[in-house]
Amino acid sequence: MRLLVLGGTEFVGRAVVEAALGRGWDVTVFNRGRHAPAPGVRPLTGDRTAPGGLDTLAAPGEGDWDAVVDTWSAAPRAVHEAARLLRGRARRYVYVSSCSVYTWAPPAGYTEDAPVVEGAEPEADATDYARDKRGGELAVVDAFGADAAVLVRAGLILGPYENIGRLPWWLTRIARGGPVLAPGPRELPLQYVDARDLAAWILGAVERESSGPYNLMSRQGHATMGELLEACVRATGAAAELRWTAPEIVLGAGLAPWTELPVWVPPGSDMHDALHAADVSRALATGLACRPVEETVADTWTWLRSIGGTAPRRPDRPTLGLDPEREAKVLAAGTSIAGSSAGGVSGTTP
Repeated sequence: MRLLVLGGTEFVGRAVVEAALGRGWDVTVFNRGRHAPAPGVRPLTGDRTAPGGLDTLAAPGEGDWDAVVDTWSAAPRAVHEAARLLRGRARRYVYVSSCSVYTWAPPAGYTEDAPVVEGAEPEADATDYARDKRGGELAVVDAFGADAAVLVRAGLILGPYENIGRLPWWLTRIARGGPVLAPGPRELPLQYVDARDLAAWILGAVERESSGPYNLMSRQGHATMGELLEACVRATGAAAELRWTAPEIVLGAGLAPWTELPVWVPPGSDMHDALHAADVSRALATGLACRPVEETVADTWTWLRSIGGTAPRRPDRPTLGLDPEREAKVLAAGTSIAGSSAGGVSGTTP
């Protein structure tokens, strides 16, 4: 298989590249050259946001590809321009989109047929994340047709190379040790996908010649908040004490779900239904396999230590994580009403 990855040096793109190389595929990576690509790829340099930025892709002799994988998250017109250029030179176009394309707030159990945001255009400049991603979907379908477009509507993505800051923040915080504010309930079901499992599914979709939209994350409850944070304690080996705190106490203290407390959103909320309760039966029926949370956490910690302990951060995403002083104030106020779990393996569940 010949694969072209637009991007390919960070997080999901890097996972796709490494998975394809592992299968013996011929991989070309097109990016701005700011980050070194994985060994074994054929690099092409260009800036799709600049005039003439796609010229290296258009050059004679670059050949054809079995598939293109695109993870673009900004102006849809950049996707549209690339897709139109590659039409006729690639058999399939895989666009890594987002479950954010659904009209807010999708109910628990929403499928790929749920309503999507309005106002998105394939040739638009950047607007907001949801419409940008939906515009990217429309751009791919417009250029390649519905039968040759794969729309990967991912949710929460974790794993090595993460440049958003969610799992790296929890690992770094827990590695510091001491009392850790753990937002409850401990058994809160999570839904996410390891970037490597996402990549494996994408390559399988290319081999199967799949098309259409897919909600791409684990089944609901593949892990719980407790299992995630306790895995962080074990991976880091830290002397951390998880203090499980009821959702109403967390919210009453003014702590922001998802941003100050990455991954976590309160149970029974619109946010939880949208982020952790999608119907993923279509993805599971087409080969999605999700590794244990323990493996995702341990491998992310190993990668984080290998680069000096500080994860790369995308400049277009907000800073995540809880300020130590705010955490200390909440803990000092006695908000932990459910006991603690030293080492993340004991204590009372709220």
